[in-house]
Amino acid sequence: MVPLLLVLLLILLLFGAGFAVKLLWWIALAVLVLWLVGFVARGSGGRWYRW
Repeated sequence: MVPLLLVLLLILLLFGAGFAVKLLWWIALAVLVLWLVGFVARGSGGRWYRW
């Protein structure tokens, strides 16, 4: 019974880690898009952030 519970716990941990990694990829993509928009806005003379 204990090995079965350990395997189920491992599956839940791996599923959670996979979801977190996918979420982090989406966050990284959003930050990249914001950075690119800021880069283009800065190139046209506007500065809407201080990096």
